[in-house]
Amino acid sequence: MDRFNRTSLAIFLPCMMVLSGCQDLTPRDRPSLLDPHIQRSEVLGLVAGFGTTFAALPDLIAMLRRRSTAGMNPRMAAIMGLFQILWVFYGLLIASRPVIVWNVIAVLVNFVSVGAYFYFASKEKGR
Repeated sequence: MDRFNRTSLAIFLPCMMVLSGCQDLTPRDRPSLLDPHIQRSEVLGLVAGFGTTFAALPDLIAMLRRRSTAGMNPRMAAIMGLFQILWVFYGLLIASRPVIVWNVIAVLVNFVSVGAYFYFASKEKGR
């Protein structure tokens, strides 16, 4: 437990120091160096969306490796997939590429999780 506290403190303190040193956190939409048509806020959105999009991937990979539904509940993935469809629609309304891209991928990951759950559940019933 002591190691966990030291590790948490070692991560938390530098993060707080960096955040407290920021004078202005408002994004400035200057053109990106990679592509002048992409704004920096879109690049930040693409990077930020990566983590939340692939949050369900470890459960999916574990289920596929086990070939079993043990410990899995498809409701969470189904609910997340449905609401991410709304996020895709919202991204289309505000014309935000990061919102659209990451949520389309997340919808696919979550619905593959639900499909794999039902596939393995039907195989387990047949045994």
